[in-house]
Amino acid sequence: MSTVLAGALSAGGHSLDFSLAQKTTVILLCALTALISHLALAVFNDGVRPFMLDFIQGRSTRSATTAVSFGLSAGFIFGLGAPMALSTGVLNPWLLFLPTDVLGLLSPKKWLAPLLGGAWGALVVFGLNGANDVAHDLPVDFLTAMQQMATPILFLFTLFPVLAITRQFGKLRGGIAGIVELALVILTMKLWPDVFPGAAAMAVGVVMLIGFATAKDLRQRRADREEKAAEQRSGAPAGGGGPAGPDAAVTEAELDDPMRSLFSASATRLRKHLPLFMLLGAGVCLLAQMHVFGGGEATSFLIAKEDYSGAAQVDFYRVFGFIPLIATTALASGAYAIAGFTFVYPIGYLLPSPWLALLAGAAVFAVEVLALSWIGRMLGRLPSVRDSSEHLRNAISESLWLAILFGSLLAANTMGGGLGILIVGGLYLLNEATGRVVVRMAAAPAAVLVGGVLLNLLYWLDLFTPVKG
Repeated sequence: MSTVLAGALSAGGHSLDFSLAQKTTVILLCALTALISHLALAVFNDGVRPFMLDFIQGRSTRSATTAVSFGLSAGFIFGLGAPMALSTGVLNPWLLFLPTDVLGLLSPKKWLAPLLGGAWGALVVFGLNGANDVAHDLPVDFLTAMQQMATPILFLFTLFPVLAITRQFGKLRGGIAGIVELALVILTMKLWPDVFPGAAAMAVGVVMLIGFATAKDLRQRRADREEKAAEQRSGAPAGGGGPAGPDAAVTEAELDDPMRSLFSASATRLRKHLPLFMLLGAGVCLLAQMHVFGGGEATSFLIAKEDYSGAAQVDFYRVFGFIPLIATTALASGAYAIAGFTFVYPIGYLLPSPWLALLAGAAVFAVEVLALSWIGRMLGRLPSVRDSSEHLRNAISESLWLAILFGSLLAANTMGGGLGILIVGGLYLLNEATGRVVVRMAAAPAAVLVGGVLLNLLYWLDLFTPVKG
C-alpha cells in the first residue's frame, strides 16, 4: 500500500487541539459568516440560496427562512460535518458554515448574529477535542474505525469526471475517459507513490469534459451563424423596413428585461458590500492556510495527512462543478456563497504565509463579486459548459455517496464485525425506508456514530465483545 494510503488511514490520529491563533480565527470567522447570513448577503447552503430572494424582498419572514435553512442543513451538520471532523481531525464547511447560516438568519438583531456565530465557533474549537478524547477512550473506538472511509472516498471520488462525461456525451467518450483515468492512476501509483494517485486522473478528466462541452458549443454557434447567413441570402427581411424585424426585437427585449434587471440589481447589491466580502474571503483563505480546515470529504483526509498539494488539486477541480450554480443563484437571489466559488480553498492550502492568505483571499473575492455579471453572460452563451457543471455536481454527489456508504460499512465491520454491519447497514436502510429523515449523503456516517454508541452500550451490558485489532 502506498504512502498516500498509509497516511490517509492514519488521519484519525490527528488532534483537534487547536492553537490560540487557530481558535481565534475560527471564532471570528464564524461570527463574520453569521453576520453576513443575517444581512442576507451570503449563505453556504446552495439549497437555501434560491429562497433568499423572497426574504430579501420581504415576501418571506425571518423565521420561515430560518426553518428552511435548518431543515436543509441539519442532516449535513450532524451526519456529515461532525463525523468527518472527529474522524479526520480537520474542520470542514458543513460543521462551521451551515450552523452559522442558521444562527445568522435566526438572530432577530444585527448585533446578536456575530455573537451567536462566535459562540458556535468557540463550541467547535473548545468542545470537539474533548469529545474526540472521550470517543477514543471507549471500548469500541468508532472514530478510529471511521478512518476506513478514507480509501473509498479518495479513490471513488476520482471517477466523477468519467460519470459526468458519460451522462452528457455518451458511453463511448465516457469509456475512453474511464480508461485514461485508470491508466493515469496506475501510472501515478507506480512512478510517484508519494503523490495522490487521483490528482492527474481528475485533472485530465475535467479537461476532457470541458473540452467536449466547449467544442459542442462552438460547433453549435458556427451552425447558427451559417443558418442565419443562409436565411439572409434567401431574401429574409434585413431589419428596419418591415414590421417583423423591429417588433420581434422589442418583444425579445421585453422578455429578457425582467431577468436582466433582476441580475443587474443583485450584482449591484453585492458590489455595494464589496469590503465585507473581501474580509470574508480573507478569513476563509486564512483558515485554509492554517491547514486545520478541508473544503470537502476527500480534502479533509488529504489535509489530515499533510498532502496539501493533493488537497488543492481536488478542491480546484470541484470548482468547475459549482461556478454556474453559485453564479446563477447569486444573481437570481442577491445572496452570494460564503466560500464564493471556493477558489480560496486551494489557494489557501498552498500559500506559505498567513499574510499572503489574507491578501489573496480578499483579492479573489473582490474579483469574483465584480465579475458575477460577466460570468452570468458568458454562461448564457455556453449552454453545454453550463450543463457540464450540473453533470459534474451530480457525479460528485453520486461518487461520494457510494464512497461514504462503502466506507461506513468498512468502519462498521472494523468496530463490530457482522453485528456492526447489521446495525449500521440496518440504520441506513431504515432511513431510506422512512423517506430519508437524514439526507442520503450524511446517513451512513450518522449511522456509524449511532452504531458505535449502541455497540458500546452492548459491551457494558456484557452482550458484545469488541473486534480485535
